[in-house]
Amino acid sequence: MIVQKFGGVAMKDKQTRKVCIGHIKSGVERHQNVVVVVSAIGRGDDPYSTDSLLHLTDAFSSSKAASDLAASCGELIAAAILSAELESAGVSNKVLHGIQAGIWTTGDFGDGTISDIDPTMITDSLTETGCVIIPGFQGMNEFGQVMTIGRGGSDLTAVALGAALRASHVEFFKDVPGIMSSDPRIGENYKKIENMTIHQLLPLLDTDRPVIQKRAAIYAMKKAIPLYVRGIASKENGTWVTP
Repeated sequence: MIVQKFGGVAMKDKQTRKVCIGHIKSGVERHQNVVVVVSAIGRGDDPYSTDSLLHLTDAFSSSKAASDLAASCGELIAAAILSAELESAGVSNKVLHGIQAGIWTTGDFGDGTISDIDPTMITDSLTETGCVIIPGFQGMNEFGQVMTIGRGGSDLTAVALGAALRASHVEFFKDVPGIMSSDPRIGENYKKIENMTIHQLLPLLDTDRPVIQKRAAIYAMKKAIPLYVRGIASKENGTWVTP
């Protein structure tokens, strides 16, 4: 089985989600079982983005637990929408969230750490359906409270689930066709890298908008999980990142 991660850009509207559904269908056909991790819809000031949810009230600054609960709703909304659209497209699926996802966290609200993963409900669900959707960016602490795991945390969710489920690899769908030799936004002399090691990837993630979260890449290095970074709108080969 594999884990597929779709970010806010991939989830931003029905047209882009239709492309996501095509990738999910292909994943199920090829690997039988696919766990899909989603980010909140859109970025910045988009209505259901994490930033928009956090700006609903200034009072969130004095209640980090309430702030995390609100922030987690972006991924829940994205998971619900994708689930309904997958069903409409004929793809059976199940959403697991909160304690169902088995992701346990510790530390501080807004920047929690994954302490343990119990994949029992996920593996049980995969005996009923080939596709399970998990809202990224969040887990439950020992008191049953929702805790988010930092900016870009959905990437970490995907890698951690890949390790816990012993997936063959984790696929990241991006608005670029793979990992580039330099930032396409600030120059023209760049090319896509076909294959690289996780150690070669880490220095490229020290930017304000890394292709994947650095914490996720470090987790993948520790757990020896292969990563595949590919373009959401392209069928060309992406970049394989090997342990």
